[in-house]
Amino acid sequence: MSTHNRARWMIISAMAIWGTIGYFVRNIAVSSAELALYRAVMAALLLTGYFVCTRTRISLRAIGKELPLLLLSGMAMGDNWIFLFEAYKYTTVSVATLSYYFAPVLVTLSCPILFKEKLGKLQWLCFGMSTLGLALITGLGDLSAGSSHLTGIAFGLGAAVLYASVMLLNKSIKGVSGLQRTYLQFLAAIVILLPYVLCTSGFSLQRLDAPGWVNLLIVGGVHTCLAYCLYF
Repeated sequence: MSTHNRARWMIISAMAIWGTIGYFVRNIAVSSAELALYRAVMAALLLTGYFVCTRTRISLRAIGKELPLLLLSGMAMGDNWIFLFEAYKYTTVSVATLSYYFAPVLVTLSCPILFKEKLGKLQWLCFGMSTLGLALITGLGDLSAGSSHLTGIAFGLGAAVLYASVMLLNKSIKGVSGLQRTYLQFLAAIVILLPYVLCTSGFSLQRLDAPGWVNLLIVGGVHTCLAYCLYF
């Protein structure tokens, strides 16, 4: 399989995994910020074990040059999770997920400006149709759907903005490989989320039952570590 096709299948696999996260999140009885923190911690621990087993070294010189972008992308990643998990609380999993996947639309709009990438007429047509379809499916114009539904969409769109920021920042980080970049972003997310959780919701792992723990481990190991490694 060519490198291009392998990369395409990695992205498809990651998106398929992320498409199921709503079900698992709804079965974890902790706050959105706390769950985002646990997600980053578990993924970072798993990658640490991988680097130790494979004797992978992280280039400190490369990190130094890219540190500001790594910190920004890690911050955006952690906040993105909080917004997405909040969206699941206010509206259906399907609507929250569709709102969240407005992120590629934002990236499409940004790339011609930031990276001078050109879009053809067919690409612009597909972009316009997908944007219209997303608005119709989520019911953005349906004011009768209730404030909770609209709040969920707002959180989903906020998550989309942050997710798009992560993708655009990653495109600008040149000196760090994919796995190492993802690992450093998880660490940056932990640094941002830990004080926030301490000052707001606190820790409530003791309230989790057995199914809650299983779902938490799946979200941390599969939906975070595995999916982000495949995607980035």
